[in-house]
Amino acid sequence: MRRRTSSGRATSHATGNGTGTGTGSDGKPHSQAQRPHTDPLVAYTAALSTRLTGPARVKSRMVAEIHDGLLDTTDAYVLDGLPRAEAARLAVRDFGAVGELARECQRELTVAQTRHTARAAALCVPFLLVCWALARSAVGSVAAPLALLAVVSTLLAAVTLAATGGVLARRFPGPRALPRVVAWAGTGAGVGMALATAGLVCTAFVTDQWPLPALAGALSAASHAVLSTSVRACRRCLAPEAALSHGGPRSFPS
Repeated sequence: MRRRTSSGRATSHATGNGTGTGTGSDGKPHSQAQRPHTDPLVAYTAALSTRLTGPARVKSRMVAEIHDGLLDTTDAYVLDGLPRAEAARLAVRDFGAVGELARECQRELTVAQTRHTARAAALCVPFLLVCWALARSAVGSVAAPLALLAVVSTLLAAVTLAATGGVLARRFPGPRALPRVVAWAGTGAGVGMALATAGLVCTAFVTDQWPLPALAGALSAASHAVLSTSVRACRRCLAPEAALSHGGPRSFPS
């Protein structure tokens, strides 16, 4: 990777022979990517990225937008007559400390993951209702907990999606505790699905109508897999947010 200096000569970011490779302490060649990047814009966004946890696509898009903003700010300083290196340093200064920006970004990522978890809960509702219908035919009222899990998943999805998107979210600040509530409510629902799966499988071994509880158990297991994966990701987002967050009430993005 090369750039132009103020004197117009092409210079390489790499040391050694100028081809992007050098020699390590052990005498073996290594690539430029293995050494710390000297571009302050890349170093800033890399440091930011390592502090963030959340949906990969959302995080990648967020970091890319911040990098583009840094480039735009740098270009503005260059147009004012500053050298590129000084312009990049000032652009980083204008964006503030990485920790401060990471706090705001992590809040958005946590909300994004909360919405993903709510969608996963909504996706589980049809499976749970079919489970309940199948199990009721075989074991009667014993299948009632499956209907309860369907109700909990519906409420979890509806309340979360309403509070984090659309007109309601733009008019009222979103509860700061909502991601934590969703994470642990989802955890409870996931545990319930796992227990329901075990119960249905056991029932299949002791009833003449074993295909129905067996199929219901398979659907319950699928629901558990869908929800638990998203819930674990939601819980992982809570730790960095708790470490970074010190602000007051906020509105959720739509």
